[in-house]
Amino acid sequence: MQLSILNLVPVRAGQSYQQAMTAMVTLAQAAEAMGIERYWIAEHHNMKNLASSATSLLIQHTLAHTQTLRVGSGGVMLPNHSPYVVAEQYGTLETLYPRRVELGLGRAPGTDMRTAHALRRGRQSFDFPAEIAELRGYFDNRNPVSAYPSAGLDIPFYILGSSTESAYLAAELGLPYAFASHFAPRMLEMAVKIYRDHFKPSQHLAQPYVIVGVNAIVADSDEEAAMLATTQTQFFLNVVTNAQQDLQPPVADEEAVWRNHQKATQQPHFGPVDLSVLPIYSQERDVVEQMTACSLVGSPASVAQQLQSLRATVHFDEIMAVSYIFDEAKQQRSYQLLKAIVDQQPA
Repeated sequence: MQLSILNLVPVRAGQSYQQAMTAMVTLAQAAEAMGIERYWIAEHHNMKNLASSATSLLIQHTLAHTQTLRVGSGGVMLPNHSPYVVAEQYGTLETLYPRRVELGLGRAPGTDMRTAHALRRGRQSFDFPAEIAELRGYFDNRNPVSAYPSAGLDIPFYILGSSTESAYLAAELGLPYAFASHFAPRMLEMAVKIYRDHFKPSQHLAQPYVIVGVNAIVADSDEEAAMLATTQTQFFLNVVTNAQQDLQPPVADEEAVWRNHQKATQQPHFGPVDLSVLPIYSQERDVVEQMTACSLVGSPASVAQQLQSLRATVHFDEIMAVSYIFDEAKQQRSYQLLKAIVDQQPA
């Protein structure tokens, strides 16, 4: 089993955007030293507490400050972009940094509908499978127009999703499948089963390959991990209430978070999940707990047990971890502990 990292490039309280991007690079360098499988950077828009809006630029910056680490998009949200421009950008990255660039592709805009409209600028329709085919065509150089320097380059594609629809598509295309269970775990088991049951081998992938998103906070003790995890709870509470506060330091315990929180006043939106349609929307704690259900939190011994339990439920090949830890040194320590746990897992 492999371990990878997803980074939304959160802005910590007291940081500038530049400092958040510097932290992104520092974590990437640590990931490279640990032997992390891949390092993906998310795409989010109109969220002032996340610096991951210009994903391709952040990927280039990360590639320039590492030597061997594979860096990719987690993901390129295709409704927001012309496949032609995506091909040009990522073909350029692959030319500059050969065999280190990966393309995770998603169907959601990664933002609210008003911002999505500003991004699309008049695009009236969106067909995810057709856009993937068009994008692939530029790399295969079989479209009516060519996209240089991408023509002839082989960049790995991954299908991202949080629903069964994405599972069917990834299976049909014979591509690796990354499920967003780090914030939308409800359909995880069903989607992975559909993907594996319907997978069709392709020239790109002979066997199904599943990446599962998890929130991970590992510390030397369960008590320390629980305290560090209050930053994660505050982050997701901000998502639910649309507060968009910068990443906050931990507090004493979970109850302290809920004693101090404010009710939502605007309809929030996070990636493909429109939280306002959930029946329990007004119950913020229930929504946060639902979103963070796929989390590994605790000491190395506790997290190893949690990971074994997850593996007993879902058949996956790789975990892609997100760690909302305020202290950067403790975040790196968490990933080091998690890497040791993953390396000890049986095949």
